[in-house]
Amino acid sequence: MSDIRTWLEALGLDEHAEAFEAENVTAALIGDLDDGDLKDLGLSMGHRKLVLKAAKEPAPVPAQPREAERRQITVMFCDLVGSTALSE
Repeated sequence: MSDIRTWLEALGLDEHAEAFEAENVTAALIGDLDDGDLKDLGLSMGHRKLVLKAAKEPAPVPAQPREAERRQITVMFCDLVGSTALSE
C-alpha cells in the first residue's frame, strides 16, 4: 500500500487514491499541491478543502515505546502518640 493511499484513507478519501497514484503524487508532494492541482485530479470542492487543510497539519509522530524503568522509593510511617488507634 502506498503512502499516499494510506494518507488518503486516513482522511476518508481513499476513492481518490488511484488518481493520485496515476499522476505519481506522493505524500511528500502533498504540501506542494494547490486547489487547481486537486481540481485536475477530480476532487470536489469539499474534498479539495479537506486535503489542503490536512496538508498544512504536521504529520503525527508515532510514539516510541517506552522502556520500563525502576525507581527506588522510600516509605516512612510515623505514628504519633495519641493521634491514631495504633498508638493506644
